[in-house]
Amino acid sequence: MPQDIQSGLNLLSNVIGGAPDALVAAIVLALAAAIGLSIHGTIVRLLRRLTGNRRPHIQSFLARTTSLTRLGLLVLALFIALPATPLDPDTKATIAQILALASIILAGWTAIALVNMTADLYLARLATAGADNLLARKHLTQIRVLTGTVNTLLMVATVGVALMTFQPVRQFGLSLFASAGVAGIIAGLAARPVLSNLFAGIQIALAQPIRINDGVVVENEYGRVEEITSTYVVVQLWDLRRMIVPLSYFIEKPFQNWTRDSTNLLGTVMIYLDYTAPVERVRARIEEIVKASKLWDGKVLGLQVTDLKESTIELRVVVSGRSSGDTFDLRCEIREKLIDFLQRELPGALPRRRQEVVAAEPRGATAVPGLAEGTRPTE
Repeated sequence: MPQDIQSGLNLLSNVIGGAPDALVAAIVLALAAAIGLSIHGTIVRLLRRLTGNRRPHIQSFLARTTSLTRLGLLVLALFIALPATPLDPDTKATIAQILALASIILAGWTAIALVNMTADLYLARLATAGADNLLARKHLTQIRVLTGTVNTLLMVATVGVALMTFQPVRQFGLSLFASAGVAGIIAGLAARPVLSNLFAGIQIALAQPIRINDGVVVENEYGRVEEITSTYVVVQLWDLRRMIVPLSYFIEKPFQNWTRDSTNLLGTVMIYLDYTAPVERVRARIEEIVKASKLWDGKVLGLQVTDLKESTIELRVVVSGRSSGDTFDLRCEIREKLIDFLQRELPGALPRRRQEVVAAEPRGATAVPGLAEGTRPTE
């Protein structure tokens, strides 16, 4: 079929051979582009009609690859039509090099698109909405980080191959490789931040010290891992701020991961009461509050006297929740309801300061027990 198209274009070129060469070449190339785009549009419409709405995955694939296939067929049509144009060899060689460059970029673009579509199809099967979604978040993190790394490598390879099509750049590359000793050291030092983040991304994808939606404490700030790219991590803080952290940070520096092995967490509530506080009654009320809450996972519940201060006793409540968010809300609920209980039923258990008042004997008078200095008993 390409030979038939080229024969037709040769015939067209002979028919309009009386026109200038540049005009003839433009007409031939434009006609070839129009034929290519027409064929592409016909094929896409036919495929959409055959699949209909019964296969949404195919429809999504067609929607995401339409631009790629259109450009690919356009470049192919221009390649086929180029020999039929009455241009001089140097001009044809220049246009051919441009088309080859476009083909390389298109091939890299296609490879990146295929990687992203494959990752999206795999991630569509994962259920990350529930609280106990450790396995799903593990695969989500691996796919996202590896996809970003592969895309970066594909872009670098595409740009490298595209530049090597130019003779001066190719000679420069060969000379650079010939003097790779000093140049390699300089390039390594210049690219150290990029390479460190690249290798850190691979380590995170494999070892997984963090995952998407993990609860972490970074630089004394609590938040959730919202996004992991090929160079940095976005941590959504509790007040909706975003902290941007380089990937290498999570390999080189310590941080807290509250959901590393499980989403279940223990939460503590510290209470300070007077020495006269009835601990058993407070414990019973704590158990009522926690057991009536929907945030408790039914696993851990306890109250202990953990310390004795100068004027108060320290009570520690330990509870568990299904996630870090539930545990935090449960701790707040315990504090609110316990304060209300103490104010209403045990106000004497709240912390108090005691001061002893000693009555002094007035001058020239007989001291009366129980009276402060300067007061007299009434008759």
